[in-house]
Amino acid sequence: MLITLGNPPSDAEIDAWHAVVSAAHVRDLPAAVPEPSRAETAGKLRVPPFNGREVHLAAPAEDGSYEGVASLLLWTEAPNLHAAYLHKLVVDPGVRRRGVGARLWTGIRDLLAAEGRTSVSTRLELGGAGEAFVDSLGFVKMLPLTRYVQRVEQALGGTPRQELPDGLRFAHWTGTAPRELAGSLAAVHNALVDAPGGDLAARPPRWDARRVLAAARLVGERGGVLVTAAAVDGAGAVVAYTEAVLHSPEDTRAAQGDTVVLPAHRGRGVGRAVKRHLLDVLRDEHPGVREIATSVADENGAMLAVNEALGYRRERPTGLFEMKL
Repeated sequence: MLITLGNPPSDAEIDAWHAVVSAAHVRDLPAAVPEPSRAETAGKLRVPPFNGREVHLAAPAEDGSYEGVASLLLWTEAPNLHAAYLHKLVVDPGVRRRGVGARLWTGIRDLLAAEGRTSVSTRLELGGAGEAFVDSLGFVKMLPLTRYVQRVEQALGGTPRQELPDGLRFAHWTGTAPRELAGSLAAVHNALVDAPGGDLAARPPRWDARRVLAAARLVGERGGVLVTAAAVDGAGAVVAYTEAVLHSPEDTRAAQGDTVVLPAHRGRGVGRAVKRHLLDVLRDEHPGVREIATSVADENGAMLAVNEALGYRRERPTGLFEMKL
């Protein structure tokens, strides 16, 4: 039997869910990777995404705990009404190889069919139980990625501050972008379409100021902190940005999101400069952050070179997988 979590879920449901993801984290990931906090789990379960509808399934045990959990995002924006994203399918390590994962997948597959979705993608650690499981289901690895980690103080000490080319200046903010920058920030978001994407069936959405502000608000509503560093031209338009997310204010490891530079400004060191500027911002405004983790496609040579110059070290391989339904 599977259950669908309440909307919003109760504290007991959140506790049971968090116990599964915490146990799996300890079993499946390197010891250096910080565990997700309960606050992070609660935020993701209680606050819906701005760009879709999430369904949270659980396989309950007789004592009220959960043996496994799964989260499916059904996009509600064009051009991805045909696609879905499997955020999570996790089985408690103590009950693996007893069919729990298969039951959860059956529930997910039924949801996908009922919604008329023709593809589903997910991201996984390579070489573990998750990869073996999706291989058995018929998922295909579409894009190899690698997780890299940077020590903030080490990077600050080892990499001089990078200056921007003439005509550009640094800007940074926490939370939503200043409204006068939101439109140009969206234009830079849209320039990411030429980054390696693995040719997934789900296509990059079109960003506008409304979407930029909604995405930033979601981080805060889920209890996290979004920090953005940017390069701005003389007309007051963003031409490059990078961002880091703290899933809770107490996090010691931030997750770096996209780093994007408009094509007209590439090859001038702008991306490296804004990433280096972000380190200064984190040191000054979020001194509890000790590390920044990021994922880069193995074929993205330009970003790999930037990250190497800034002191990122390889941590573990991951990948994007997809199944056509």
